[in-house]
Amino acid sequence: MSRKYKGLKDCSCYSRLVEKAESPFDLTDNSNLTSARVDSYRISSDLLSLYFATQRFDDEVLDGLQCVADECLLVEQFSEMRTGAVINRIDGFESENRQVLHTAVRDIFVNEPSAQEATNQAKAELEKLKTFLTEIEEGRVVNENNEPFTTMVQVGIGGSDLGPRAVYEALKAYQVKGRKVYFISNVDPDDAASVLKQLDLSRTLFNIVSKSGTTLETLTNQQLVRDALQAAGLDPVKHCLAVTGEGSPMDNPAEYRALFYIYDYIGGRYSTTSMVGLVALGFALGYERIIEFLKGANEFDIHAGEPDIRKNIPLLLALIGVWNHNFLHYPTLAVLPYSQSLHRFTAHLQQCDMESNGKSVSRQGESLELKSGPVIWGEPGTNGQHAFYQLLHQGTEIVPAEFIGFLESQYDQDIEVEGTSSQQKLVANLLAQVVALAVGRDSENLNKRFPGNRPSLLLIAKKLTPKVMGALLACYEAKIVFQGFIWDINSFDQEGVQLGKVLADKFLQEMAEDGSGSAGWESRLLERVISA
Repeated sequence: MSRKYKGLKDCSCYSRLVEKAESPFDLTDNSNLTSARVDSYRISSDLLSLYFATQRFDDEVLDGLQCVADECLLVEQFSEMRTGAVINRIDGFESENRQVLHTAVRDIFVNEPSAQEATNQAKAELEKLKTFLTEIEEGRVVNENNEPFTTMVQVGIGGSDLGPRAVYEALKAYQVKGRKVYFISNVDPDDAASVLKQLDLSRTLFNIVSKSGTTLETLTNQQLVRDALQAAGLDPVKHCLAVTGEGSPMDNPAEYRALFYIYDYIGGRYSTTSMVGLVALGFALGYERIIEFLKGANEFDIHAGEPDIRKNIPLLLALIGVWNHNFLHYPTLAVLPYSQSLHRFTAHLQQCDMESNGKSVSRQGESLELKSGPVIWGEPGTNGQHAFYQLLHQGTEIVPAEFIGFLESQYDQDIEVEGTSSQQKLVANLLAQVVALAVGRDSENLNKRFPGNRPSLLLIAKKLTPKVMGALLACYEAKIVFQGFIWDINSFDQEGVQLGKVLADKFLQEMAEDGSGSAGWESRLLERVISA
């Protein structure tokens, strides 16, 4: 099948990059890692700065990666996505066949949005949310006892949980006094039970989130919530909101206090800046702060349109990842935020990246020749230093690392010990890890030898604010999209999760018919489903 765009292997610079990867840049040579290199291998924007001198490449490799960006038309494809091209598709095969317009909900600040209709829909939903939040603030949305609501619980799974939860945790320092948000996602009944037992149900709103309105885990947890409310003598309709697709089974005003819409051109893992994330975030942070969050995301959507990889942070992040994965053959990537507030951000990136780019079929329905997305993992520093950094420094598996850090703390509550503050100690540890992984340390005692040449990079900002969080989220979304273009895959479907759902339905049918109480029931169910 003919390709509309070049893939990585079709680029004229591919062979030269393969050659360069045979003897990559030596970070352990003191004459290589100079202050001039650190200064020139840096991109700064108003919100984020990227330092990448501790990667194993030189200017010739950077030029080759620019060639990949140019010949694969990465920025052009990103622009087509933003203007409404139908790119969620596989040529010649049944597919979702949709636009991909998560950026449109952030284009509300642009005079001439790239996708006017989608942005208008986003504005309408945002106006509905503003009205709802104002009514809560002014005491017009209250419970049966005329008391204000102090808590919201988001009930959803996958993209309806991971992104919103990660951002809420990241921005807790900015939440409205006296308000809290909880999350219920797992169909495991203990997840819901552990949350419900902490709540004053009479002062809690439940936000039920499912684009299709048919997500089994979410509908099951919704019923648990409604039963708990009824058992407490409360009317579920007065305590439940919904975020769903227009016309879905959940699009029923009689069942919910308020309804907000998400449209089919926004995939779940890219939906945090839609009503999927903004309802709970708006309740927690207030309307003005979610606007700042959206502005940060929009700034980086625009930033991602820069064709020069030495000026475009997400584009260079994508190409660095491809260099490490496809040319140096490192199978995983550790994302290591030196901020406890970002303790759920890597979990969000696991879904956003691995569900998007964990594909083995091209956009033409052909098997891939090259590897696509890596395994994403990580935990916050400095906790990780006392857990898995031993492997990062001295293990046989080389793991590229992306460090994220901030010069200032969020709460401005710190203590000075031995001449430095806690935040300074945190930043010092962060910088020490970047250098240690790169340069290593020689020793006659092999057990104390650090081989170095472990590539990493650093994304850093002054402070983790709502605007910076929006930029960070959009930066990684764009990186993931760019990598999908390079590998010539559809980053916007998720067929890989469907088979398990189908088989689970078969098991549920058997359980409903046969029960699960008698001895050996597990074996009987396995045999029936496999034979079917």
